[in-house]
Amino acid sequence: MSADRDGDAGFTLEVGRSAEHGLAAGLYCAESVVQALAQAQGIDSDMLPKMATAFCGGMSRTCGTCGALTGAVMGVSLALGRSGPHESAEAAYAATQSLVRSFEQEFGARNCDQLLGCDLGTAEGQASFHENRLHERCARYTIRAAEIAAALIPPVRKR
Repeated sequence: MSADRDGDAGFTLEVGRSAEHGLAAGLYCAESVVQALAQAQGIDSDMLPKMATAFCGGMSRTCGTCGALTGAVMGVSLALGRSGPHESAEAAYAATQSLVRSFEQEFGARNCDQLLGCDLGTAEGQASFHENRLHERCARYTIRAAEIAAALIPPVRKR
């Protein structure tokens, strides 16, 4: 699967804009991405941002995987994941592997502290985040993670 499918550019850009609007409305990275990807699949639930909250800020400010990327993985799983134990996980795994590779290739890392250059779990890291306006960088990661994931899932065609 390619993160740059032809023909569905409008779909991927729409999902990216939706994630950006989520951020502007006050959602965090993982929350914004999973919600945008879910809505693009016709799924709307208050549970989506809730299940993503602790993934924000690099796994709750522990220097873990970027929340935007984990939100994208959750969105891919909504589209391609298993509904039961006898179904294959291979489509979800392949898409997620492509997603992670594309994200790392574009940004050079997958962990929050490496992407931002600070540890959000410390007072110094929080100060750096605000002083250096790193939320702008997070917005870029959020939009692109949503777009890359959207390119890997089948778009829902509205009738």
